[in-house]
Amino acid sequence: MNSSLRRLSGSGAHWLAACAVAALVLTGCSETRFEAPLGDNIESCDTRWKGLWVPDEEPSPDGSDNQDISAFYVDHECRFHVLEQAERGGPLKQLHVPVNYVHDRGNDYLVVSDAQLKGLVNLPAPHGIKPTPEKSFFFAQYKVRGQTLELFDVDSERVAKLIIDARFEGTINKTGTDLHVYVRGNRQQMLEIVRNHAIFSTKPLALRRSEQSVEAFEKSILARQRGGRR
Repeated sequence: MNSSLRRLSGSGAHWLAACAVAALVLTGCSETRFEAPLGDNIESCDTRWKGLWVPDEEPSPDGSDNQDISAFYVDHECRFHVLEQAERGGPLKQLHVPVNYVHDRGNDYLVVSDAQLKGLVNLPAPHGIKPTPEKSFFFAQYKVRGQTLELFDVDSERVAKLIIDARFEGTINKTGTDLHVYVRGNRQQMLEIVRNHAIFSTKPLALRRSEQSVEAFEKSILARQRGGRR
């Protein structure tokens, strides 16, 4: 997902999330938003996501990796929550983020509306788009492999080049390290774009399903941050 979504949790979540869910802590700001959602067959749940997901790497003993910022939890009702720690050593909070899922021709995608993120993150309107659209959308591709989840953010540089090459319509605004891409089209055109063009990064953000409960995960985070494990 893009840098704005990764800042959902505290000072930032590489996540996704944002989703991606996630992969959103970047130097500068690079984002791609879409004028319409991804097709008409959009679902509010993928049961494969249920559980607690943490980075697929070994945490540091002292908690300096900020793993709490990168974790999320999908409960038994399929509600997606980013786990936020407002300050080191403090309790974790669960921030509900409406997430939708699309399955098309063997591929799986996340769709998140920027309107659904209001109140959760300081997210400005699409850059340079007038009149300001009522809503726009973020996409990500994902793969579930057993207990591992891979999230693929949109490659904004690649999408910008496709727009320049007139492969589809959109707007590009770049200043320094800031790149803002807005892809125009309707629902069906969005679906054709992901079917026919490689717009997603080839390097995923990998997460694994933890066997811990959210409560146990919180205790382990706090213990590491105090300088030891329990």
